[in-house]
Amino acid sequence: MSSTIQKSERRHYLDNIRWVTVCLVVIYHAIYMYNGEGINMGAYSNNEGAHYQDAVLYLLYPWFMLILFIVSGISARIYLEKHTIKEFVKSRTDKLLVPSTLGLFVWGWAQGLVSMKMSGFDPAAGGPEGAAIPGPVIYFIAVLSGQGVLWFAQLLWMFCIVLALVRKFEKGKLYELCAKTNVLVLISFVVPLYFFGLFLNMPMVTVYRFGYYGFGFFLGYFVFAHEEVIDRLKKLRFVLAPVALALGITYTVLYFRQNYGDTSSEYIHIINSVWAVAYAWTAILSIFTFAKVYGDKETKLTAFMRKKSFGLYVFHMFPMMAAAYAMHQFLNDSVPLAARYIIVAVVGVVFGFALPEIFGRIPIIRYFVLGIRKPKAKKD
Repeated sequence: MSSTIQKSERRHYLDNIRWVTVCLVVIYHAIYMYNGEGINMGAYSNNEGAHYQDAVLYLLYPWFMLILFIVSGISARIYLEKHTIKEFVKSRTDKLLVPSTLGLFVWGWAQGLVSMKMSGFDPAAGGPEGAAIPGPVIYFIAVLSGQGVLWFAQLLWMFCIVLALVRKFEKGKLYELCAKTNVLVLISFVVPLYFFGLFLNMPMVTVYRFGYYGFGFFLGYFVFAHEEVIDRLKKLRFVLAPVALALGITYTVLYFRQNYGDTSSEYIHIINSVWAVAYAWTAILSIFTFAKVYGDKETKLTAFMRKKSFGLYVFHMFPMMAAAYAMHQFLNDSVPLAARYIIVAVVGVVFGFALPEIFGRIPIIRYFVLGIRKPKAKKD
């Protein structure tokens, strides 16, 4: 018997892009946890040796979060075709803002605590000159340190609120105009993407790239939401793929072992280089064409991943960090590096699936950490 589920009006290729990208995020973080580039992970970074496996980080970082924002923009358009702006704002607030703010007070503090210890700050050791740090202070510091991957939800909620305001004034004319976007114009969007990447970058918290990701979100809403636009590009899929691969390899070779994720003036030439942006954009166009042609279907596996990918994204990081911390603290990193990659990845996936199931069954808590409201009682 075939495992293919009967086709519906749902754009399955978008679901498949989303969950596959989330899986790549998990792989990225498993490698990132032990990166050899000295980036952010403190005691768990290892600068000895070449660490050629870190090339995966360079090949993923320029595009994998950008494509999630583009898909989110498309999803926003699809949702608003059948719902009011008020319903849109309410649903996005529940799903995005609540878990990324209130959820930190419920469980994000635990990730923040592990994050602090991984960075070398142990609250139990006290503050300056050994002065005791009050428990409530430690808790709030942990909350502020515990957002992890939820920066994506925070940015996405902001873009959705801006979109809600835009919808009040934009009466569909720009959206209709964007339906005429041809292949040349679609490819040329790489130019404004580059310039948007230079502005509205948050200092210190470098993942907050308001210009880069915001431009992607609104391109998703106004341009990529038109399936005919992607259809026009499909004939170039066997050209885009090798070009994207060549650009990705060139970018990686040029900047390998340099800080690819920093938006400060010292590193902006890397994260927003012509090579990085050209590679990201070509890769995204290639992915959309292949997904539209070959991935616009749903199986039992893809249906499962569609439902579970959000929980996997939200919850995979804390178990991975806890596993890395435990191996470092109690085993002195005696586990071979290759095994550590596998262990943290498996732990992240297992608990990334299990924790949403657990929290999803606890009233109130499920709203705070997953944005799931209590189901309304059915009327007789």
